[in-house]
Amino acid sequence: MLVVIGILIFFFGLLFSIAWHELGHLAAAKLFGIKVTQYMVGFGRTVWSRKKGETEYGVKLIPFGGYIRMIGMFPPKKDEKYGRTRSSSPFRAMVEDARQMSAEEITPEDEHRQFYQRSPWKRVVVMMAGPVMNLILAVGIFAAILMGHGLYTPTTTVAAVSECVLPADAPNKEVCPPGAKQTPAAEAGFQAGDRIVEFGGRTYATWAELQLAIRQSTGPVPVVVERAGQRITLTPDLMQNQMPKLDSPSEYETVGFLGLSPTQVLVKQDIGGVVNTIGGFVSLTAQKVIELPQRVPDLVSAIFGGERHQDSPVGIVGASRLGGEVLSSDEITVDGRIMLMFNLLAGVNLSLFVFNMLPLLPLDGGHIAGALWESIRRGFAKLVRRPDPGPFDTARLMPLAYAISLVFIAYSLLVLVADVVNPVTLF
Repeated sequence: MLVVIGILIFFFGLLFSIAWHELGHLAAAKLFGIKVTQYMVGFGRTVWSRKKGETEYGVKLIPFGGYIRMIGMFPPKKDEKYGRTRSSSPFRAMVEDARQMSAEEITPEDEHRQFYQRSPWKRVVVMMAGPVMNLILAVGIFAAILMGHGLYTPTTTVAAVSECVLPADAPNKEVCPPGAKQTPAAEAGFQAGDRIVEFGGRTYATWAELQLAIRQSTGPVPVVVERAGQRITLTPDLMQNQMPKLDSPSEYETVGFLGLSPTQVLVKQDIGGVVNTIGGFVSLTAQKVIELPQRVPDLVSAIFGGERHQDSPVGIVGASRLGGEVLSSDEITVDGRIMLMFNLLAGVNLSLFVFNMLPLLPLDGGHIAGALWESIRRGFAKLVRRPDPGPFDTARLMPLAYAISLVFIAYSLLVLVADVVNPVTLF
């Protein structure tokens, strides 16, 4: 039951994120006097709608996105105010169909309220407003968690000592097989509760610094620990072992291995810590978005029974399932579950921000790139005293936009199948 409740809560949280995104576009468009005829959450058949003023607000059957409909998204031909003529070329037909869809709801009294007529900077604001709303929501959630609840931060105190060395692909990380070699930490006599004071003759204030030192070491290393108020020197013989990369847990590298895990404590963050932490989240999210094409082989492998890594891409189905898993888990406290649910939702919004800012049509970033290019062209023409080249015709890029859309749809279907047959799990 808790799984179902968690799925529903997270699903509606995602729908809110989509609606919040489109609200940004809507508010900015209306601010600059652009006529908006529709504000929709979802795609396909309309489930519910209501018209208020000149805008129809509604919910559609397929909850995998949303949109607002602005008149005059693409400029008409030079000899037209709005409308188009048909071409026999299939690629030209795509361009002209885009113009027709953009112009079909324009009436003479609305002629001055078209999107393309606004200055480039206003169009940039309208198209950025959606992703920025997702960013604002993500930052707000992260900031509330980091400042109000705190961030689990590893310390230099030992939480547990691994008894044996397991291969990277071991199916059960908690059971030592017969004849398994002891870890350097177990051999040296480390115990839970030991606070590491010195490693190799140096002191380390944070676990992150100590972890790097361990991974860069091999052979006997003197380690001073504080145990029951006394300092003891242990000398583990560090070995090389395959360990997950710090910046990419699904990949492995050979590093120094000790065999212990740190105690984690909740530390409330100040403004500086929040900015630094969220900056790291944005950087990591951008890296993961850029790596999406590289994930295709792993997704295909996962569909046919291969391993599905925790950092694998997930869609709305997979993300909702994770929400259900978090809420029903007995491995963390109730407040921990709630915080993790909000963390997941914030992460989704951060991903929506980064993804939509890619300079590709039909994404918001594609329209932003078109407006910026128009501004550059007009500025250059003015500088060299040439005639104004006019608005950049984004409709000419529609064949490419359709191709990119097909790629996005295919990728989304691939993720959907993987989420159903081999979902990502956190516990």
